[in-house]
Amino acid sequence: MKKIFLLLLALCNISIPMQAQNTKIKDKLTRKNLEFADKQLHFLLKEIDATHAAGNTTPEEFPMPRNIEADGSLRLVKARDWTSGFFPGVLWYMYEMKNDDFWKKEATKYTAYLEKMKTYKGTHDLGFVMYCSYGNGLRLANTPGYKEILLETARSLITRYDPKVGCIRSWDHNSDKWQYPVIIDNMMNLELLFWASRVSGDHTFKEIAVSHADNTMKNHFRADYSSYHVVDYNVKGDGKAIQFHTHQGYAHESAWARGQAWGLYGYVLCYRETGDIKYLNQAEHIAHFILTNKNMPKDLVPYWDFNAPNIPNEPRDVSAAAITASALYELSTVSKDKGAYYKANADKIMTSISEKYRSKLYDMHGFLTTSSTGHLPHNSEINVPIIYADYYFVEALVRKERLAKGRPVIPPLK
Repeated sequence: MKKIFLLLLALCNISIPMQAQNTKIKDKLTRKNLEFADKQLHFLLKEIDATHAAGNTTPEEFPMPRNIEADGSLRLVKARDWTSGFFPGVLWYMYEMKNDDFWKKEATKYTAYLEKMKTYKGTHDLGFVMYCSYGNGLRLANTPGYKEILLETARSLITRYDPKVGCIRSWDHNSDKWQYPVIIDNMMNLELLFWASRVSGDHTFKEIAVSHADNTMKNHFRADYSSYHVVDYNVKGDGKAIQFHTHQGYAHESAWARGQAWGLYGYVLCYRETGDIKYLNQAEHIAHFILTNKNMPKDLVPYWDFNAPNIPNEPRDVSAAAITASALYELSTVSKDKGAYYKANADKIMTSISEKYRSKLYDMHGFLTTSSTGHLPHNSEINVPIIYADYYFVEALVRKERLAKGRPVIPPLK
């Protein structure tokens, strides 16, 4: 009867509200982690309120949790922080998995703190900030106004594009070092532009995203498909790449672990959005570099840099592992002959994080994961919980569950 009912709904073009859908979690690992996350994130919400009370601050001033400081305190950041979109994104994913209006309410509340960022042109990280928050909210709740906010955000982002260089500028700081720095992380912000092109009909967004992806592929990657962190372009002259640096990695010629994960994820999404086989090939080459690297630990949670000098006595980066796992789940669905291999490695990463790098319940101020490394050269965020590790960990769980149920790993956002 249920199948007949669903068929009739489909024929009549009637959608089922999220709360009415089957929410039973099929994947065992996902189910266990979801039960943990439900309790742990309730605790984090209380810790956020307690931190505001102790510091006499307001959610409007410092809305989002980012990490745990060296003194053990919870660090809250402003909307302009590049990590500000991840916590609302986690809350939206909880709503997707639990179908509990509590999570929808909290996700909506924290997402609203970011609306002013739609007109901000001082960062390339608008994809992180707005697509992880408003993008997930639009997909899951179709909240009025979210589409317009995201389109305005996309228009703000492309103001940072220079046609001579063919890339979106990443940073405005350190002008003594670089003319026009572009970082590998910037690949992650292209998803917003592909979406904006699709829904607006303005191909400019897609053209800029493709140009950025192509020039990054040309200039950021070495022969072994490891990537530089920062490539500087001669914007004052011919627009060509002139310097190849790191900022958060060990050395200019080293392979900073999270940078490799950003590249993998970025080219998988570029293939999804364009169907261009060169992006799929690039993603598979990057995956090969990561998964077969001689310095990759057996649990597939990498050291913060694949060339760090004191391996195995170097900090791990769980965030890099979580990003990689999420990307591999998608890659497993589009690879011609290595799908099972990619999924098996993604599963292994998720098992490792769950068993070795997950926080204890009601500990770590409510963060879900431990042992991420943000910026070791600056002695910042070393071996601590960081919100973007939690975001990609939960995203990977969502993707793992969708695969278990035979659904598309990436739900469409129209």
